[in-house]
Amino acid sequence: MTGKTSRGRVFWRNAILVLLLALIGVAVWSWRDFSRFGNTPLHVSAQGESIDIGRGSSFKEIVRQLRSQQLSGASPLYWRLLAMQMRAAGKLHAGEYATPVGITPRQLLANMAAGKVLQRNFTIVDGWTFRDVLAALAKAEKLKHDTAGLDDAAIMQKIGATGEQPEGRFLPESYAYVKGDSDLDILKRAHVAMAKMLDQLWPGRDKDLPLATPYDALILASIVEKETGRADERAKIAGVFVRRLEDHMLLQTDPTVIYGMGDSYQGKIHKVDLTTDTPYNTYTRPGLPPTPIAMPGKPAIMAALHPEPGTALYFVARGDGTHVFADTLDQQSRNVACYQLKHCGND
Repeated sequence: MTGKTSRGRVFWRNAILVLLLALIGVAVWSWRDFSRFGNTPLHVSAQGESIDIGRGSSFKEIVRQLRSQQLSGASPLYWRLLAMQMRAAGKLHAGEYATPVGITPRQLLANMAAGKVLQRNFTIVDGWTFRDVLAALAKAEKLKHDTAGLDDAAIMQKIGATGEQPEGRFLPESYAYVKGDSDLDILKRAHVAMAKMLDQLWPGRDKDLPLATPYDALILASIVEKETGRADERAKIAGVFVRRLEDHMLLQTDPTVIYGMGDSYQGKIHKVDLTTDTPYNTYTRPGLPPTPIAMPGKPAIMAALHPEPGTALYFVARGDGTHVFADTLDQQSRNVACYQLKHCGND
């Protein structure tokens, strides 16, 4: 009996040992598999994907959404354990989160716990008109389009600028936004940014400019913006317009005529257009037009406030993006013949 009892004890001891080793092996494997899960990139098929977590979503619903978007096939238990390990359980914020190629479950949960929602950028381009801005806003993804159906006056009222004309009032810059933001939010921020910049730059303007108000500077800057995109020419062109204003000469700038033509402009300006009077036709009306004709960037505003001194009163496009300047009408006529009519020299 003693021998059998001893052998039985050895058997059970060995069986328990094997079972313990097996359990340890399973635990080690499970831990390694869990650790691998947390640091293995999600199944992102293309750049630019995101996951949108609705307000009030439970953790179970979040994991279900991850699985339904095929970002992860891992067990919900793994997600729960990872959230507990990171002390993120119950702290995940609603919102839209980026899932770029290479992001891991650990990184995604960290972003959700920190509320690092996906930000997009809307850029107002130097030289855009207000119509251009509205058209671009209408195409912006994940942005509420609250300006739809509103006229210019209503839009300006909504952003707290009642009575202002919108043209030129919005600073060309990139503005970050998140899902659920309104196009009115972006317009308000851009409007405040432009007003702030003008307030900062106006006091440091050159002395004796023929500009009575910051709004006059904005109008002139918008003309400079539409006349040239070259940094080395902005102040020169601003100088020409400033001298023409000082000498009570007509500005005679095509971009203002084009702006005044509105929808009738089809890509070309004709002689009849230069003689057809509108509030923006600087060939028929003296001084600055009544409003800006585009959104000027800071460089154009700086040029308007600090024009380059000189004697030139005219300029004409060379056709390569640059301009040639002239002091007299005779010089200008020769330059026009050469660079626009292609009759240079004795030809």
